[in-house]
Amino acid sequence: MEEFRNSYVGSNLFAGLFKLWIKLCYSMGDVIVTPSEYSKKLLESYHIKKDIVVISNGIDLSEYNKNESAGKDFRVKYGYSDSDKVIMSAGLTIKRKGILDFIELAKRMPQYKFIWFGSADLRFVGKEVRRAVAEDIPNLTFAGYVPPEQLKAAYSGSDLFLFPSYEETEGIVVLEALAMKIPVLLRNIPVYDGWLVDVKHLYKADSIEAFEKTACMILEHQLPELTEWGYDAVEKKNIQHIGSQLLGAYKMAIKAKSSVRAALATKCKL
Repeated sequence: MEEFRNSYVGSNLFAGLFKLWIKLCYSMGDVIVTPSEYSKKLLESYHIKKDIVVISNGIDLSEYNKNESAGKDFRVKYGYSDSDKVIMSAGLTIKRKGILDFIELAKRMPQYKFIWFGSADLRFVGKEVRRAVAEDIPNLTFAGYVPPEQLKAAYSGSDLFLFPSYEETEGIVVLEALAMKIPVLLRNIPVYDGWLVDVKHLYKADSIEAFEKTACMILEHQLPELTEWGYDAVEKKNIQHIGSQLLGAYKMAIKAKSSVRAALATKCKL
């Protein structure tokens, strides 16, 4: 429900119904797999009587390596010079993802280039977002949806990944950015607690003013470089580790189903 809010027109109005529907869906399973401790706590607050296992979405680190040549191609494609400092983000162009804040930052920081990857049907995102996206801001580009290889090129060619999302259950693009060893600045929200530490793995901000100040300091090399530490954090979520964890969840589900069948068989005999 938390991710459903602030997404499309009417989403807040129907969030309660969505919660009831998703509780029903989850209750039909034998084991629930969720990608973070934060999302597990949310599901537990729904009072779902099922085993809930935390397993990251994971990332194939062999597929995410910085490529200087691809990064240069990205800059040529979007008209950026070698001296331009580029701030990128990725996600649906909806309020929950922080698109309005990203646009405001572009206005406040005309000395930098901003580019957002991803899109949404603007007919359903609300007037506020439609108006903001339609503004003519010279240093802001909306690249829309692009194939994974082009997004990797953007990671390679940008100077900062800024992710102002207000609500996530993990944040796959954050994993990707950390794997690509690009400096990362994101909103200080609970989902990152415990595995991404501010001023250790990356930088966090709580407001437009903090985003602006910290982004400038990162781009002007006034803050320590944290990309290697960030990579260490995401390395624990390599898909190879995730595979073995999923196997454990599958075994748990089989065991749960077997227990139910045994209980039903005993009841029938009685």
